[in-house]
Amino acid sequence: MTDLVPLKRALISVSDKTGLIDLAKALAARKVDLISTGGTARALREAGLAVRDVSDLTGFPEMMDGRVKTLHPMVHGGLLALRDNEEHVGAMQAHGIEAIDLLVVNLYPFEETVARGADYAEAIENIDIGGPAMIRAAAKNHGFVSVVTDPEDYIPLLSELDANEGRTRMAFRQTLAQRAYARTAAYDAAVSTWMAGAIADPAPRRRAFAGTLAQTLRYGENPHQQAAFYRDGSDRPGVATAKQHQGKELSYNNINDTDAAFELVSEFLPADGPACAIIKHANPCGVARGATLAEAYGRAYDCDRTSAFGGIIALNTRLDLETAKAITGIFTEVVIAPGADDDAIAHFATKKNLRLLTTKGLANPGAPGLAFKQVSGGFLVQDRDNGMIGLDDLRVVTKRAPSDKELADMLFAWKVAKHVKSNAIVYVKDQATVGVGAGQMSRVDSTRIAARKSQDMAEVLGLDAPLTQGSVVASDAFFPFADGLLTAAEAGATALIQPGGSMRDDEVIAAADEAGLAMVFTGQRHFRH
Repeated sequence: MTDLVPLKRALISVSDKTGLIDLAKALAARKVDLISTGGTARALREAGLAVRDVSDLTGFPEMMDGRVKTLHPMVHGGLLALRDNEEHVGAMQAHGIEAIDLLVVNLYPFEETVARGADYAEAIENIDIGGPAMIRAAAKNHGFVSVVTDPEDYIPLLSELDANEGRTRMAFRQTLAQRAYARTAAYDAAVSTWMAGAIADPAPRRRAFAGTLAQTLRYGENPHQQAAFYRDGSDRPGVATAKQHQGKELSYNNINDTDAAFELVSEFLPADGPACAIIKHANPCGVARGATLAEAYGRAYDCDRTSAFGGIIALNTRLDLETAKAITGIFTEVVIAPGADDDAIAHFATKKNLRLLTTKGLANPGAPGLAFKQVSGGFLVQDRDNGMIGLDDLRVVTKRAPSDKELADMLFAWKVAKHVKSNAIVYVKDQATVGVGAGQMSRVDSTRIAARKSQDMAEVLGLDAPLTQGSVVASDAFFPFADGLLTAAEAGATALIQPGGSMRDDEVIAAADEAGLAMVFTGQRHFRH
């Protein structure tokens, strides 16, 4: 095995034709012999390039609708042969096998086929067989063979050849081989994940996840942690698919918090009015609707102005200039919205540290999907929390039924509580949060913290009483004792929404009746750890 290997012969077979002709012309100019298949060979000939068909190399035509064309010793022998092994060289000479120094392959578009909703049969037909086999063979033999699986590597390949007089270095081939194995692993992960869903297997024996590098990050949650951001290839609107208009690169924490903010605001349909969510450390510190987007932002901000400083803002409608001006009144890390007006973008441009992201729409909160979390020695996999409830799902359990206004606020509070770290307590009044308690070990502590925040904001806003007076409360899980409910009542809440299901439900219901509260059960909880 030598460090520098000359490139004399290339096999090119690609589904994605991006940059193909430029690459092939550059190789031909370097006197590289081109071998190709099907549509790729046709495209090269139409560009005026001399190319040999794989069928001429193997002596067999493509057959079975193209399923069999490269699975042949003339191809795999040329990729796998060790050029410094006398036995391998002898076998090549005895059987007329030509060495292949470069393999350029990208695979059938399986991920794209599944993403557009193809049926089972079409998805199966888009599972590539020959491509992964060649890629793995070439990558294994990277001591002598360069393998390129992504058009992004075409220019680096040509630069490598220019720098080394038509040869490639071992280190370069090793990098290409690693990328090649990662590509086939991601491809197999996509196929196996899709098939598990297609056959309704919720817990397959082996589970694989894959992603494509979107950016390396300055650091992770803390400066001593290295980090990177990967996209999974899905088209779900959000931070991974958004367009960034300005500002420095997003950090690890920015990405995490922006995702949390946009997933939350996507719970609120634009048809029901503008909505705004402000997030800090993955928890909402203010969520509200308004007659205008600017009003929604202002009401969300007034829930907890202290925590909103340096936060992430998500909007459910297109950003306008009035709202942009309001937002720039305080320091904000990121704003994400389904679109932005030109004058709003121009106004934000004056704030160089503010990042603006726009998406093509809102995320569907009811869409299926998987969520996973690493633990020591493994990882946990579950369905995305796409649970949703409506009025018909609520069960009134107290003597007093809630009013229509209380019901509307309950449903609003329930949507927010779904996105608050457990134990979660959310006070809401007039379609705006007025107190949020998150992440406490005791539910009653979350209830008290949320109420205290409302008291603090009442002083800031110059109010005679905290806005928890006359509010409703949502709890992400049941009240195990009546103390949390009574604490909410002391803060001025008049109605509560909770899952129910505690051994002491009767005790809690009795306490609610005695306090004159209305309470409904959802039968569904939203733990978020």
